[in-house]
Amino acid sequence: MSLRESPFPNFFLEGLHAVGWGLIFPCFWFLDHLLAVCISTSLEHMLRREMECYLHPLQVVFGFVLFFILFIISTPFALLGFVLWVPLQAVRRPFAYHHQEQIIPMEDRNARWEESGKVSFVFLSGNLCMLPDGVARFNNLGHTQNRAAYIGKSIVQGVTRPHICIFVDSPSSCSTVTPSSSLIPQPAPSSYGSIDVSATNPLEDIRETDDLPKPSCNQNSNQHKDPPRTLLRDADVPVEVSALFPSSVDVMCFQEVFDKRAALKLTRALGPLYGHVLYDVGVYACQPAGTCSSFKFFNSGLFLASRYPVMEAEYHCFPNGRGEDALAAKGLLTVKVEIGLRKGEKKMVGYINCTHLHAPEGDGAIRFEQLNMLTKWINEFQAVTRREDEMVVFDVLCGDFNFDNCSPNDRLEQSHSVFEDYMDPCRAGAGREKPWVIGTLLEHPTLYDENTRTPDSLQRTLETEELRKDYISPPVALGGVPLVYPESDQPWTGRRIDYLLYRESAVSSHGKTELEEFTYVTQLAGLTDHVPLAFRLAVSLDPQPAF
Repeated sequence: MSLRESPFPNFFLEGLHAVGWGLIFPCFWFLDHLLAVCISTSLEHMLRREMECYLHPLQVVFGFVLFFILFIISTPFALLGFVLWVPLQAVRRPFAYHHQEQIIPMEDRNARWEESGKVSFVFLSGNLCMLPDGVARFNNLGHTQNRAAYIGKSIVQGVTRPHICIFVDSPSSCSTVTPSSSLIPQPAPSSYGSIDVSATNPLEDIRETDDLPKPSCNQNSNQHKDPPRTLLRDADVPVEVSALFPSSVDVMCFQEVFDKRAALKLTRALGPLYGHVLYDVGVYACQPAGTCSSFKFFNSGLFLASRYPVMEAEYHCFPNGRGEDALAAKGLLTVKVEIGLRKGEKKMVGYINCTHLHAPEGDGAIRFEQLNMLTKWINEFQAVTRREDEMVVFDVLCGDFNFDNCSPNDRLEQSHSVFEDYMDPCRAGAGREKPWVIGTLLEHPTLYDENTRTPDSLQRTLETEELRKDYISPPVALGGVPLVYPESDQPWTGRRIDYLLYRESAVSSHGKTELEEFTYVTQLAGLTDHVPLAFRLAVSLDPQPAF
């Protein structure tokens, strides 16, 4: 079943919605810029000091007065649009769907799967912090529209590169190394700017003048100033910190893509590569009792881009949000995709589940209940959408869970049964991480420090335990109990609140799921406050029974 692209049932309602939002948008835009002109990122502070800019106080004063006046003038039009916009949310489907033919080629790993009896898939998840610009600055991130455009370009540049393995001729390592920024030339500098995008790009200047070595990929690996990075290993699973997105990612799930214009820019950038995109996911305004109990000013922020056609999709809003988190329609997006392959009479399908849980620390009971809800919703969705003529080859759950597996404050969530249903490759047990695990939540004040502001430098920081302590958020102590971390003989990992999980039971009746690769991606250094995660799953299918 193909999805209708518009979230509205007909063009008339879609037009009314466009008129209502068109009346609201100027007021929203002026308010956003009113906040943005008053809040500077640490990078902007640093650049102003370097440029000896003394006019900034005047820019703040005049900018504030100008945008405040324009905000007041546009408010009556916004109220009129609001009256038109709110009732239409009752008939709006809770996501928009973009579909186009794939025009950028990408490696097909499963072209000859029948010979090997194995199919493999790559998944990626990350929090992009694409809030309206004025709000994003509270997380030390600015210029949301420019970040969205650059992130889209970075993803395309990363995933369309060839997947090659480089054999390291070294007495200390006999493993293979996948390409990192030290071995492959970096993409051309982007147009992303952090101050004045119409002028010389200051962030680009920082990256260009960085004195880090940039060896040529044509040299022998033993001739590099920086030796090739060997992979950490979890049994037979290679684990890498990579300055580039993995090649040929099949499905990408993002969180905090709240801004509609940023979501559209990301969709346009990824559309030629990922022909099926779900964005603007969530509900707005007041919804019927039993779904969302408070007025929603923001959508869920969930965003999914898939190489495979979306057969069915469903969204659920968490009804128990509290405080500022209740302003956003956080919830669960469940999607069924068609792989395009068949085994005998059965066609292969897969399930992807993307979520973003309640954020404030100390609200573990709310997150625990949301985990209860999402496991129930996932099982209900799969029970309704499974068909006899289909074979499930993957079942993935990912997202920003807003709790980690090392903080005493998160003990309740760490013990949830979702980790019995789904495999967490990073988890050794409740409250215990595997030795190679790296935290994914970066400290906001240090996002633009020399050790974190470029993909190369962030890569080296994550690979060095002593450096990680300064740039990754530490565990959260339980109230009134002194924090002892890490335990003796355990490495310092920091908070891993971003998760990539997979369920073996969905595939076990006809095959076996194996984790082939796990990757921490640093290509978005300076563009988000999270470290994206990726893994590759391989499914060995049982041979066709003979009759």
